[in-house]
Amino acid sequence: MSDPTGRRGFFKEALNQIMQPVAEFLDDRMSEGPSVEAPSRNLLRPPGALPEAEFLETCHRCGNCVKNCPANAIFPLDERAQPDLVNTPYIDPDEQPCVICDSLACMYVCPSGALQPVYAEDIKIGLAVFNGETCLRTKDVACTYCIDTCPIGADAIHLTADGIVEVIEPGCTGCGVCQYACPTAPKSIVIEPWTA
Repeated sequence: MSDPTGRRGFFKEALNQIMQPVAEFLDDRMSEGPSVEAPSRNLLRPPGALPEAEFLETCHRCGNCVKNCPANAIFPLDERAQPDLVNTPYIDPDEQPCVICDSLACMYVCPSGALQPVYAEDIKIGLAVFNGETCLRTKDVACTYCIDTCPIGADAIHLTADGIVEVIEPGCTGCGVCQYACPTAPKSIVIEPWTA
């Protein structure tokens, strides 16, 4: 007759061994303290934004895109920003990613043309960039949060045959959902502004 307490103990110990690397990794990162950085020139602008120089010349800083974003993903830069950037809209995927909403409201409420209407499939806020050095998968943890939460799916991100996260550039909109979902600190996948 099998011993149920022995079996429970075995599985409990096995689970502890599996979760230990994740806990140690996250503890190490958390002990470094939060990374707080002022917004830099590498800002992510809302969908349909003109190239940065044109965007800054054109944007009225009216806040329409901020107020009308159904996901509350667009924020105005505050007075700590450089003077020419104050009140310009930006997206911070660590706070709230863009969800590429059906209405694409931000583009249509922009009175200045700083945000140009484009089809959802043509949106390029930025590009997800993967860093294998900090990824939990390199610590033998089977994390797939960035892949599982991507609203585009395998056309934007997948695992290679070797089990490495790979971003598919033509499919990635730069929405930031993968960055938001990533459990590491610093993030192992981040959105860089689109420069093409």
